[in-house]
Amino acid sequence: MTVESTAFTAETVHGLPPADLVLDDRVAGRLYTDPEIFDQEMTKIFERTWIWVAHESELPRAGSFKSTHVGRHPVIVTKDRKGEIRTLVNRCRHRGASLCEKKSGHANGFTCAYHAWSYGLDGKLRGVPYPDGYEGVLDKADLGLKTLRTESYGGMIFATLNAEAEPLADFLGDVKPWIDRFMSQGGGYPVKVLGTHRFTYRGNWKIQLENTTDGYHFPIVHRSWMASVDAETAEMMSFMTDPAAITHDLGNGHSVMRMVPEHSDLDADDGSEPLQPRFDGLVASLEAAGAGQAEIRRLVRAVHGTGFNLNLFPNVSMSISFFRVLRPISVDETVIEHVALGSDGPADIVGPVNRERLRAHEHFQGPFGFGTPDDSEGWDRVQRGTQGAPEMPIMVNRGLGREKPSAEGWPTGHVTDETGMRAAYAQWKQMMSDD
Repeated sequence: MTVESTAFTAETVHGLPPADLVLDDRVAGRLYTDPEIFDQEMTKIFERTWIWVAHESELPRAGSFKSTHVGRHPVIVTKDRKGEIRTLVNRCRHRGASLCEKKSGHANGFTCAYHAWSYGLDGKLRGVPYPDGYEGVLDKADLGLKTLRTESYGGMIFATLNAEAEPLADFLGDVKPWIDRFMSQGGGYPVKVLGTHRFTYRGNWKIQLENTTDGYHFPIVHRSWMASVDAETAEMMSFMTDPAAITHDLGNGHSVMRMVPEHSDLDADDGSEPLQPRFDGLVASLEAAGAGQAEIRRLVRAVHGTGFNLNLFPNVSMSISFFRVLRPISVDETVIEHVALGSDGPADIVGPVNRERLRAHEHFQGPFGFGTPDDSEGWDRVQRGTQGAPEMPIMVNRGLGREKPSAEGWPTGHVTDETGMRAAYAQWKQMMSDD
């Protein structure tokens, strides 16, 4: 079947409902450019499903908080005095002012800067100044902050505005063992957030969602990075012709791209793979700190991160060694957060490891690294290009003819195939069809 024979026409591309703009092997460019579709996505997807909001290491003690968004709703994720994680809408119940303007920190509660209504970490309204005048018309018990359902798995905290959403464990489904594998990169210690940087690109959020499981672009867009690393790393990331490098559709829009299969499970180590010579200095630092050889091996192997990118629909990916979080702002504007990760353990042991991980993060994902600028230019170009010839489809058919089920029953293609994109768009189509 040729592209032309099933292309969207100039008439239908503007008249079809959103769900009909997604076919098995292509989607309409209108999905990137139509503000009405964007508004429906915010309502039907970002307000109905589980949205990643924080990692548990960002909330280490009672009173810790992080401000973020669930779709277009500003929220505060906080740990209350009982140790429970809560997600509170960042909006005073009095006149609607935001309560918290800081990205993160520690607080005993939240007080509105406008009229000083104060709320506890659990969201309950605690105090109203000058209460005379409210006799008989205000009951503090009725005016707590709006609280979202909040659940977590493997340190990953999610919230939803949908009181009837399926349990998080069911939504994640076959993703859960991959989260477990990703978190093993602590090298025997818990994983923690080391830092975050944010940037904005002028493009639709789905362009970035596709990118995380797009192995096809890697040696083309990132050839400058490949030329900048040592030979062992370049060889490890040369997966284009490796038949063992594959992508799985894990259901519910989630997918995993296994670029370096031998590093997909860091706990599966027979000791035969030598540590790269570039880590000799790190090994020496760990030996000087008193780490044993088995611990050193676990930590050094984990510096690479895992050998896969795990895409969790719709807003977060666990990408080799960092989190990539997307927040749609408008149909053609998206905020991206790159979250650097490290090990949470004794400073003399994990300190040198985390420094090495941060340098690797800066080299690729950082704002002055090789990967982020190249990727974001590609996303910008897609947005600009799709303004032309709206009847022409966006193709997601690579590998469709060779896609097969894995032993687990997951639709599976080569790492360069568009299996992950088709998985995300199948979930998008289902949710956008649900009235």
